[in-house]
Amino acid sequence: MRVCWDRRASDEIQEQRGSFDVERLMKKIGFLSFGHWSDAAGSATRSASDSLLQAIELAVAAEEVGVDGAYFRVHHFARQQGSPFPLLAAIGARTSRIEIGTGVIDMRYENPLYFAEDAGAADLISGGRLQLGVSRGSPEQVLEGYKYFGYVPGDGESDADMARRHTAVMLDAVSGVAFAEPNPNPMSPHPGGPLRIEPHSPGLRERIWWGAGTRATAVWAAEQGMNLMSSTLLTEDSGVPFHVAQAQQIAAFREAWKAAGHEWEPRTSVSRSIFPITTDLDRAYFGRERNSSDQVGHIDGGVGVFGRSYAGEPDELIEKLAGDEAIAAADTLLLTIPNQLGVEYNAHVLESIVKDVAPGLGWR
Repeated sequence: MRVCWDRRASDEIQEQRGSFDVERLMKKIGFLSFGHWSDAAGSATRSASDSLLQAIELAVAAEEVGVDGAYFRVHHFARQQGSPFPLLAAIGARTSRIEIGTGVIDMRYENPLYFAEDAGAADLISGGRLQLGVSRGSPEQVLEGYKYFGYVPGDGESDADMARRHTAVMLDAVSGVAFAEPNPNPMSPHPGGPLRIEPHSPGLRERIWWGAGTRATAVWAAEQGMNLMSSTLLTEDSGVPFHVAQAQQIAAFREAWKAAGHEWEPRTSVSRSIFPITTDLDRAYFGRERNSSDQVGHIDGGVGVFGRSYAGEPDELIEKLAGDEAIAAADTLLLTIPNQLGVEYNAHVLESIVKDVAPGLGWR
């Protein structure tokens, strides 16, 4: 792990952030669930049914305690949530305010037009509350799993290139671009001219996020007009602390967005594992995380930097989190949760962050 860094890098971030400081102080706070289930000892989420139904109940509980978003990780061939849109639609039907999203959907596995249909339907059910994070994805449970779904990179194309190609088609479809030649003798009337994917949900295009692991992919996301989603993992090691590198990523994204001249204001999110210790049960679960630090390792054939977890009493957390430059730079904070500890416990953690920690940092 590298512990030395140049203060000038931090000063540059502060200068670039400039006028954003007041705007970014207030945070949208969401949770990010990986949706694990297992029948291991201590698991309160023992089946796929448990994982899905508890996700709905946790979103309802999170809305009640003032959380702003319910987000879900998507993995295939794993005991996790692999098909997000039925879950997102169900949460949309049970809630009224909370944002509902993904972090992230692996576009190597996606039919972009089917994606647009499912996304449009779920967004309409929720009243326009979807925030969909997509990306090239991360290492999966099986080798080249996207091939089992029928997707193979073209000649000279990598799997990452294929994911971006799928994303480009999806963005056009979600935007409402009409492209399909109509049948002159249709089974039902149509307006004539090229047809678009239906149902179309106006505004959804501006609520698509790209999960970026590097500064270069953050810049690319800005150029494509997607919001920036940065997780607890970066796939490059720039030699500075994780939160500083992530803040640099956000600064590069904003600069590229401005240069691209998009007509709407982008959003940026970072993910963190944060656990207030207010009970003996909290201490038993997360007391050992008090001295967590960034970790450098290897993932998917390259270097990965994993951000630290934060655990401590609320006052202790407020002091630690005040120095996190990426959280300060982002407008949205996604809290990774241990979903297998059950709905009641996770609702307790979220409520403690919203009521005991966020106000002390000016997020509420």
